[in-house]
Amino acid sequence: MEKNSFLNSLRVAFIVVSSMLLTLQHLDAQNNTISVDWSNTTVVSKTTLTLQVVVNPMLRRNSPIHAGSFNALQQLGVDNVRYVPWFPYPHMAVAELQPPTKNETFWDFTHIDPIVEDFMNATNGHTTIMNFSTIPAWMFKTDKPVEVPTDPDEVCWSYNSGTLLRDASMSELTDYYVRLFSWYTKGGFTDELGKFHKSGHYYKIPYWEVLNEPDLEHNITPESYTKMYDAIVTTLKKISPETKFIGLALAYTSNPSWFEYFLNPTNHQPNVPLEGISYHFYGTPDDGKQTIDNYQYSFFNQANAFLDKVRYIESIRKRLAPQTFTTIDEIGNILSRDGVNEPIPDGYWNLSGAMYAYIYLEMSKLGIDVTGESQLVGYPTQFPSVSMMNWKNGKSNARYWILKLLKDNFESGDKLVSTDSNTSSVVAQGFVTKEGKKLLLINKRNEEVQLQLPTDARDASISYVDITTGENPPAKEQLTGNTIKLNPFSVVVIKFKN
Repeated sequence: MEKNSFLNSLRVAFIVVSSMLLTLQHLDAQNNTISVDWSNTTVVSKTTLTLQVVVNPMLRRNSPIHAGSFNALQQLGVDNVRYVPWFPYPHMAVAELQPPTKNETFWDFTHIDPIVEDFMNATNGHTTIMNFSTIPAWMFKTDKPVEVPTDPDEVCWSYNSGTLLRDASMSELTDYYVRLFSWYTKGGFTDELGKFHKSGHYYKIPYWEVLNEPDLEHNITPESYTKMYDAIVTTLKKISPETKFIGLALAYTSNPSWFEYFLNPTNHQPNVPLEGISYHFYGTPDDGKQTIDNYQYSFFNQANAFLDKVRYIESIRKRLAPQTFTTIDEIGNILSRDGVNEPIPDGYWNLSGAMYAYIYLEMSKLGIDVTGESQLVGYPTQFPSVSMMNWKNGKSNARYWILKLLKDNFESGDKLVSTDSNTSSVVAQGFVTKEGKKLLLINKRNEEVQLQLPTDARDASISYVDITTGENPPAKEQLTGNTIKLNPFSVVVIKFKN
């Protein structure tokens, strides 16, 4: 009898506690409300979602994740994909590793062509931004020649030595790029000794970006870079008048003189077009002792500071070169360069993806043309925390799936409408798209959040990437009411019934 009474008391207590928890969750949701005025358009987006592909050994055909990486790129199906053969791997980035002699030239595309071909196949039908950013090291004045490893997979961080070109006329520089460009667009080129090198490539290159992070990689001044840009663009326009050229590709946005100088048409040669500019952003830990609970504040605070810089840069662009488009083509987070034996916290990939989603949203409000996530593949020794692929198993991580979720739901031409969120931890934005009304939700915090949605959210379909979806495509559910629980660092798209 006493045992039954005790069990009944436990049941009653459980029911009471459960009821209280449900009530608290309901009250929490009521306190965290999202409201949308679908009839009030605030801006029409012109922003394209995309990514960059940085060349490294994990993209070679003998890599265990080669097939998975290029398949993921193809399945993404985005435009304006940036392709960068980068200096740490000279064999994959530079087509002439030694200067020509009176009797011999050293053109070699052995380690360059296969990745270019695979990239072009994976992006077939979509626009690309090509950036062969690495100038041969021997073209720079250096105390001694830069030693290139014989192993093409060996990293060479010293390859970007030198600040001044040995040929002040820049003829050596422009001749190199003419031949490189012709290799991929004209079927081949004639070298310095008059020998024709046949490639068989006739690719269309809609966009060509001139160098990468000149403010960092060679510490070039705005004045010197502008001269290089003019020289390269003038010669390449003769080969491909339809190609549009993108300048700057800056690592840092703290020095406005770069934008003031480059965007001023009077600082360029006559008839040199200012068609596009680009620059980059990476959120980083504020110090090495931080945990992911601190990352969330550092990353989003730094993102907001970067957005303020974007607004300032936009004011310069609109004043000096309003016709020039902007692509912010490296957006991500860096925990360290090498990342060897560095544990990456659980949830980091979701946090980084959520930050990218937030920046994309704010870029849409600012009228930025392209927002590119960085990068398809990274791995230990090559910025592993920037990767969108798991370098161990070839699967796409949450950063990739968040980009895929955004790309599959939003595009240029969507209408952003007046949206309010009364909780600072959740960013909300209503869109009117070709498919109808959608609501983007981004949980910036490492905690669950209960939300009360607009009444018309009942029976809406949701797609989301969060800590529960792992290396899988976005999960899908159906709402039964107008409340929702967001997991930590969740990115959610709600599609309303028409």
